[in-house]
Amino acid sequence: MGNAKSGALSKEILEELKTSTRYSEEELCRWYESFQKQCPDGRISRAEFEKIYGTFFPNSDPQGYARHVFRSFDTNDDGTLDFREYIIALHLTSSGKTHLKLEWAFSLFDVDRNGEISKNEVLEIITAIFRMIPAEEQKALPEDENSPQKRADKLWAYFNKGEN
Repeated sequence: MGNAKSGALSKEILEELKTSTRYSEEELCRWYESFQKQCPDGRISRAEFEKIYGTFFPNSDPQGYARHVFRSFDTNDDGTLDFREYIIALHLTSSGKTHLKLEWAFSLFDVDRNGEISKNEVLEIITAIFRMIPAEEQKALPEDENSPQKRADKLWAYFNKGEN
């Protein structure tokens, strides 16, 4: 990825990220420095990602959802996120174009990566999301979406799908 001796970001990766994200060269270099400090080997493992994700949801169980988010970002399916995957993910989720966000959302819900989303996959993701919602907030949800099953059913019906 970078120059192994200097730890510098390669020109090829830098140019690709400048072209495919909204980040400037200076921003990318700062992000890379920070990434290298946090991940000296240049990669984030799924366990490290889940730990980081957990710090944002200290009073809930984000592990399942973090696992799915990680899977959707690990585009080369090697079990780690390198700097390129990390920046692309950051861009997609924070400032990417709508169609790219939709593609990412599809990849999140396509748990088995078969190119289709089933009702069971929708339920799996929504269940993981519900584990991040404190119980008292779940109680305040509308009756027709106050459980993972009800929310999945409602979402599935919105897209006018039968059971398949």
